[in-house]
Amino acid sequence: MRSHEFGSNNELSGTVHGASIQAGVVHGGIRIVSETPAAPAAGRTPWQFPPSVRMVDRSEELAVLERHRARAGREERPALAVVSGLGGVGKTALALRWLRTLRPHFPDGQLYADLGAQSADGPASPAEVLGRFLRALGVPAPEIPATLAERTALYRSSTEGRRLVVLLDDAATAAQVRPLLPAGGNVTAVTSRRRLPGLAVDGCVSVQVQPLGVEAAVELLADTLSDDRVSAQPDAARTLVELCAGLPLAVRVAGARLAARPERRITTMVRALAEERDRLEALAIDGDHDVRAALDLSYRALPPEAARLYRLLGLHPGPEFGSALADALCGDGEPLLEALHDASLLLDAGDGRHRFHDLVRLHAAARAEEDEPPPERARALRRIADHYLASATRAEELIDPQHRTLARDFGAGPVVVAEVGEDAETALDWLERELPTLMAVLHRARPAGFPSIAWQLADALWPLFLRRKFYDDWRAAHDEGLLAARESGDTVAECRMLTSGGVGRLGAGDHERALEMFERAARLFADSDDRLGQARTLNYRGLALQRLGQLDAAADLFRRAAAELPEQGDRRAGALARLNLADVALATGDAGAAFRHAGAARTVLDGEGDPYNAARAATLLGRASLTVGELDEAARQLSYALRILRRMAAGYEVARALGVLAEVAERRGDRRAARDHCREALEHYTTAGRSGSEEAESARRRLRELEG
Repeated sequence: MRSHEFGSNNELSGTVHGASIQAGVVHGGIRIVSETPAAPAAGRTPWQFPPSVRMVDRSEELAVLERHRARAGREERPALAVVSGLGGVGKTALALRWLRTLRPHFPDGQLYADLGAQSADGPASPAEVLGRFLRALGVPAPEIPATLAERTALYRSSTEGRRLVVLLDDAATAAQVRPLLPAGGNVTAVTSRRRLPGLAVDGCVSVQVQPLGVEAAVELLADTLSDDRVSAQPDAARTLVELCAGLPLAVRVAGARLAARPERRITTMVRALAEERDRLEALAIDGDHDVRAALDLSYRALPPEAARLYRLLGLHPGPEFGSALADALCGDGEPLLEALHDASLLLDAGDGRHRFHDLVRLHAAARAEEDEPPPERARALRRIADHYLASATRAEELIDPQHRTLARDFGAGPVVVAEVGEDAETALDWLERELPTLMAVLHRARPAGFPSIAWQLADALWPLFLRRKFYDDWRAAHDEGLLAARESGDTVAECRMLTSGGVGRLGAGDHERALEMFERAARLFADSDDRLGQARTLNYRGLALQRLGQLDAAADLFRRAAAELPEQGDRRAGALARLNLADVALATGDAGAAFRHAGAARTVLDGEGDPYNAARAATLLGRASLTVGELDEAARQLSYALRILRRMAAGYEVARALGVLAEVAERRGDRRAARDHCREALEHYTTAGRSGSEEAESARRRLRELEG
């Protein structure tokens, strides 16, 4: 068995079998298809609204909303509106139309969240949504509090003084909405199938959206068809929209069906929809029998392969998906996706992504339940899981090529990998965007019968967790992965989940729990007579003890690791232990020991082809040189380290090296260079999510002194 390996205390540098990781940032058949809140970071302006859809005849509702906003503005209070109505009636379209007109008056951004009242996984937790909002507003992930009350307070502080609009889509209850209301004179729209009278105490205006009148619905039908059939068959058009009950979703679906058949008369659709409506009365979705009838008509008109993709997409756990998922499910999925878009069964989510209207998603899931045999559903779920595991693994390889050492357990057949980017930053962005879906897949894997997906997906998410500090998801992913590994009797996987999960606990400040997890892993390694695994846990345990202030005990473990790991065949891990010893030596003022350990470590790491950790060793040598006043040597070592670390996008280590270089420049009397280094270091600390760290505070103090 193998475990992650760790470097210095300040940097949790961990890897599996030759990989190098860090609690702040990582420094270190498959086919690919395309209660005092911190001040918010400057320069972050979120524009999160989804694309708008066609809307007609809502001038009265828009006027009510705008009068309410204007009155709230005069009274210098927030504007809150609840837009309620049937599913498919156009609530979100109305809210988007209104809020988009406000952009000139609210230039600080748009926040959007689907609160998931109709989601198969249940409504979204306010704490989870607040975490996303705070990150979008520039709050580094490590500074986001753990509790809902603290997150709410920070959100209010972060929105005070800004000019924002917020759309909370598909809300379940007033209690779910209330923590998400921003402070100050901002504007919030809430959509829901319920009226949410509980928000009246928050000063909301309630707008009940009714189905379209006949003339407006006919106008929408004509716009969808884009030909002269409505003008040529006005009576049939009126009958058709009446059968659709004036619901925009139903009108668009029926219109799309007709648009795909230019030769077909509207009367043909009228007859078909009338028959289908009667037959499907008992199968209504949440009372919207007209929508169900229209959807079933469109579904049955699809080519067989497109209909199958539609059903299988109903099994997808997330709100959005990329085109590659269709390839994973059905081979060449692009033309099938086009067929679904042509039938108005899919919406464009931008950037080559797709999403279902919530009623359409429910319909697709129902069709899968009714029309797909259980073995086919199980195979499709496995292909979905394999797609996300393979894609996350590809992103992991781009971010930290040395990390993965345990095999991925894919099912039968080819595995399709999404386009996750070409470099570490774009891969990280992909993982962050897909994180809700990845977590949903991870939590469903064990109950669905493939527990290995759970811990392997948690393992693949490791670089994201290390760099961007999603501690809640980190803990949840590894807790589920640990449970899956234990139920499977996979000791190797259990040790991986204990060590990588322990790193998350260590980074989140739960040092004692982290130590418990590392010690549990050590016992498992001992029980299986894995001496190399045991030796590697010495570094983990030493780092936990160092965080607990027990430097002597930590140094003893690091010394043991430095001696035992080379004996077990892992010279590189032994060098990482010497890096830790150098860090402890600098903390205790022993520059000679720091030179000795860091120099020996760099020699080994260079020889092992590990430039990232060799650069970390150079930073330690620069710090030691500065301690004894050898400024030229310090500058030389630090410049070397920065060249390597910049190339590897190792932001946290870059910031640390710049901090030391700033002190070198100040000692030389070059205050301008010192200021520049401090400013750049602070930028990297912020990007790495460590703006609240002790090192960042030190850089701020030095910059204030230099500017004073």
